[in-house]
Amino acid sequence: MEGTIFPNKPAYPVPTKRPTQSSKPVKFSSVTLPLPPQSQPQPQPQPPHSLPLDSLLQHLLHLSSPPNTTNNPKTIHPPKTNNSHFPSLHISSDSTQKLHQQVHPMKPTPLSVIQFDKSREDGQPRDGSLEFLTRKGMVILNSIKEHPLNALNDFFDSVKFELLQIDTFSLLKALDLSGDWERALLLFQWVVSSIGSDNAKLDNQVVELMVRILGRESQHAIALKLFDFIPIEEYSLDVRAYTTILHAYSRTGKYKKAISIFEKMKETGLSPTLVTYNVMLDVYGKMGRSWNKILGLLDEMRSKGLEFDEFTCSTVISACGREGLLNEAKEFFARLKLQGYVPGTVTYNALLQVFGKAGVYSEALSILKEMEENDCPADSVTYNELVAAYVRAGFYEEGAAVIETMTKKGVMPNAVTYTTVINAYGKAGKEDKALRLFHRMKESGCVPNVCTYNAILGMLGKKSRSEEMIKILLDMKESGCSPNRITWNTMLAMCGNKGMHNYVNRVFREMKGCGFEPDRDTFNTLISAYGRCGSEIDVTKMYKEMIRVGFTPCVTTYNALLNALARRGDWKVAESVILDMKNKGFRPSETSYSLMLQCYAKGGNVKGIEKIEKEINDGHIYPSWMLLRTLVLANVRCRALKGMERAFQELQKNGYKPDLVLFNSMLSIFSKNKMYERAHEMLHLIRESGLTPDLVTYNSLMDMYARAGECWKAEEILNGLQKSVGKPDIVSYNTVIKGFCRKGLMQEAIRILSEMTTRGIRPCIFTYNTFVAGYAAHGMFTEIDDVIGYMIQHNCRPNELTYKIVVDGYCKARRYKEAMDIVSKIKEIDDSFDDQSIERLAFRVRENLES
Repeated sequence: MEGTIFPNKPAYPVPTKRPTQSSKPVKFSSVTLPLPPQSQPQPQPQPPHSLPLDSLLQHLLHLSSPPNTTNNPKTIHPPKTNNSHFPSLHISSDSTQKLHQQVHPMKPTPLSVIQFDKSREDGQPRDGSLEFLTRKGMVILNSIKEHPLNALNDFFDSVKFELLQIDTFSLLKALDLSGDWERALLLFQWVVSSIGSDNAKLDNQVVELMVRILGRESQHAIALKLFDFIPIEEYSLDVRAYTTILHAYSRTGKYKKAISIFEKMKETGLSPTLVTYNVMLDVYGKMGRSWNKILGLLDEMRSKGLEFDEFTCSTVISACGREGLLNEAKEFFARLKLQGYVPGTVTYNALLQVFGKAGVYSEALSILKEMEENDCPADSVTYNELVAAYVRAGFYEEGAAVIETMTKKGVMPNAVTYTTVINAYGKAGKEDKALRLFHRMKESGCVPNVCTYNAILGMLGKKSRSEEMIKILLDMKESGCSPNRITWNTMLAMCGNKGMHNYVNRVFREMKGCGFEPDRDTFNTLISAYGRCGSEIDVTKMYKEMIRVGFTPCVTTYNALLNALARRGDWKVAESVILDMKNKGFRPSETSYSLMLQCYAKGGNVKGIEKIEKEINDGHIYPSWMLLRTLVLANVRCRALKGMERAFQELQKNGYKPDLVLFNSMLSIFSKNKMYERAHEMLHLIRESGLTPDLVTYNSLMDMYARAGECWKAEEILNGLQKSVGKPDIVSYNTVIKGFCRKGLMQEAIRILSEMTTRGIRPCIFTYNTFVAGYAAHGMFTEIDDVIGYMIQHNCRPNELTYKIVVDGYCKARRYKEAMDIVSKIKEIDDSFDDQSIERLAFRVRENLES
């Protein structure tokens, strides 16, 4: 067995008992033991938002602020006099550049759902003829273009009479053709404010033109702020303008408003186009719990003789993916083909995403094979979805290997490909592999986008690797990549720890100060962060605020609430959340059920875990990799061996790959139950799966041997750690010390303690309590006094458990008076010791005396 644990070492038999050294016994004192390393300064007195996070926030603030320039000031403020209608509508001079930098991964929609003509109005080029302008209009146009953005409102006021005499539509059109959409917006804003005081009304064409300009420039948030002040319902807009407005509401998550506008549009007698229906399909798909609504829209389209295009099909299939409707996606796709529809790359990619999201890589591979058979070319999105399918099933290396396959087939991996694998490595706890792939990505010439940086920042944030996060932010700066709302959301998520809710508040304030208004994802992140901070009041407050500002809760929102409940094991409330989801038409996702399992595990509710297991076995819940993995770990936490083994078998049956965390958890529970053969079987499976045992693996093995009384075997693993996985930690040493103490080999335990302190590892309260327990078990009370004296001398105060072990030792030896003397002297030793703890210890002595 020796060779299987450390392959480079020769196998030889190890006796379970070895003779103790004949030298004089070493006492537990500073004279005979090496001094423990100095204790590190305790962070508790410091506020949670100390240096690392403050430094991170400052870097993020610096990156989020555009450079100061004299020609293009950062913010365009409304005019000082007549523009009180738009107090919150500011535009940034570099907003277009920021928008182009935001790359959305995985799927060409929703931008591809609505295809606006990128050419200028009437087919004129960017620098086309402006003959439709009068001479006076041309003079005003040139003056507008000469003025800096922040001076335009004053200029408009100075030429108010002349401006109102010129055709607003022509002037806006001319600015648009000149590529000055921001100046066009400021002019439009000024005109609205000016005529508003006279109760006049804008021309329909003017509103339509402004809507189209903002839609083409993807300025959805600005467009919606305009619509808040302009009663759209009072204008007779064309279907194209309405479609643009619907798209803006869709992009900003205001789905109910989009549905309301769509119904009013139809009431006016306008007939929706194919593009309009595609936008509404996307609205219902994103809103969730709307499969019947989607089917209704499809029937409506058929009745009007509209033929589905690639975007119709891909949008419907993507909606299935969001809801986990795998069967519905397959059935819809099959019906399309029966009706003679020939799927294109975009539709196949949408179907790949459905199964990729569920981690069903076998189905994803069959879709890829069908594409090849139908001569449908695979593009980078196709392979990106295949990568996602692999990593969702736990096959990280196979996912990374797709990068080589792509290159061989002439399809260059892009930022999304690399980001998907980087994100997967991060979730698997393989941060260093993720960082190596990131560097490889840059070396290959693939430029990281903001999503790549966000994935790495999120990964490092979970491990509190603040210094490396700062380096990534600096790398972003050098690359000219500006943070986006998701970057800030990542920072908010990082702050979700106990005692840090004030810091979450601060980051949220700074985020809004940089112009990033919260979207639905931000609110979901805040709910989750406050939940992890243990601040239930803030969780409720954010949920109510989210609804107040018009965002519809989604499955992610409910999952954020479940996450907060899972941290405290409140499974009864969590069950009511799941019930509420179902009652409101939401279908719980694999994450929802995984969080529910965590709730049951934290609350020790094995029956609850078995209930979800039954639903999986009965086919009511899809057995994804994430869900089965969580099922194994939930059973481990409850020490439910049979349930754990059933879940592990199901994981293997579905072809999923267990990760090291799962193997280590199972090995640990087998060790604690003295199931040595099963523990070694796990070690064999770790190597067979191509994984490398880590420190946690070997600590579990040492614990197994220590529990079995094979102390020397445990020590041998400890010594071998230096040559295999690196430096042993305090758990490693405590485990071996515990093994020797249980066998009464106290001198050997002291020897290990000496090695531990020599290597720079400071003993903790568990270390000392282990020695106290060892001495108490053998009635060595003088030595116990030495340990307690040594603890106090080296700034490790005995706790209630320390004295409980001592008291129990004296009571076991029927030395009750001495036990009570120990209790009465605790306050002399430590005047800060809790009075209630002393009462409990005294009661324990009396209870033993009376029994």
